Amino acid sequence: MHIFVYEGDLPDNLKWPKSVAIDSETTGLDIINDRLCLVQIGDGKGNAWLVRIHDKIPCPNLKKLLTNPKILKIFHFARFDVAKLKVALGVDVNPIYCTKIADKLVRPDAKHSLKNLCEDYLQIQLDKEQQCSDWTKKELSPEQIHYAANDVMYLHALKAILDKKLKEQKRFSLALDCFQFLSTRAELDILGYAEPDLFSHH
Repeated sequence: MHIFVYEGDLPDNLKWPKSVAIDSETTGLDIINDRLCLVQIGDGKGNAWLVRIHDKIPCPNLKKLLTNPKILKIFHFARFDVAKLKVALGVDVNPIYCTKIADKLVRPDAKHSLKNLCEDYLQIQLDKEQQCSDWTKKELSPEQIHYAANDVMYLHALKAILDKKLKEQKRFSLALDCFQFLSTRAELDILGYAEPDLFSHH
């Protein structure tokens, strides 16, 4: 595992594969008011790039990656990350794949956290102790860095398994439609239509 930590932006001229795993760390789950602190990128080959986000630093290289139409961005619970990235960085992330949505389509009665998926599909135990740690501090601890990298380390492997299951259940096209809708769903969340949902009866 190679983990690279950067302040404010990715370096110039990095070469990316056709798909990357993306995650973020924030000060909370309020899309509008909580702060985006860290964006993680994984290449599916054991490497992770962590970008610490600072106010008034434009991070053009990170934005270019997030909006590159030729690079698939793999998330777990993309709905939150896509909305937060739009609020904090002003980017519309696309194209998108969400392992949480994929797993809900193939295993409706299972638990769908990233920890659950890694245990059930990959027999890997994720340590989530650092999930609520302070991501704003001046220097991240080795434990925080390892935790953040782990959140993007296994998404490619999960995608491969979930793609096979979606196709076996003839739900792959439905999954793609859901992924395409995520940008709109995130925009609705930003506008305050998270709860009650715009599509609910009430």
